[in-house]
Amino acid sequence: MNWFLMILTLIGGMVLPLQAGVNATLSRHLASPALAALISFAIGTLALLAYYFLTRQAFNNFAVIKTMPYWVWIGGLLGAFYVLIAVMVAHKLGAATLIALTVAGQMFASLILDSYGLVGFAETELSTGRIIGAVLLILGVVLIKFF
Repeated sequence: MNWFLMILTLIGGMVLPLQAGVNATLSRHLASPALAALISFAIGTLALLAYYFLTRQAFNNFAVIKTMPYWVWIGGLLGAFYVLIAVMVAHKLGAATLIALTVAGQMFASLILDSYGLVGFAETELSTGRIIGAVLLILGVVLIKFF
C-alpha cells in the first residue's frame, strides 16, 4: 500500500469542499454559476500549464492520439459538469451534505466501473461487503443531512 499516494488523495479530497465554497461565492458575486465555473477552469488550466512546463514533461508522439479511444476526451467535460453542479448547490446544501452526496455518487459509480472493468479499471467482483459499504455511505449521507 502506497501511503504517500493515499495521503495525497486524502488531501485532494479535502480541497473539494473548499473549492466548492470558493466557486459558489464567486458565482454569487458574478451572478452566474457557469461564468464562475469557467473562471475556475481557466485558472486551473493556467496552473496545469505552469506545472507541465516547470516539470519539463515532454509529449512528442502525436501519432498516439490516433490510437486513443474516443471517450478519453470527455474527462474535462465531466469535471466541468461536476464543478458547475457544485457551484450551483454548494451554499444551498452546505459543505458536508455536498461532499457526502459527492462521495456516495462516486462510490456507486466506482462499484459499477470496477464490476465491469470499465474505462481502464481492473475488473473487481461486486461483493456483499462492497454493497454493504455503499449502503452505509448512503446512511451516512442521511445522517449528515438530517442531524
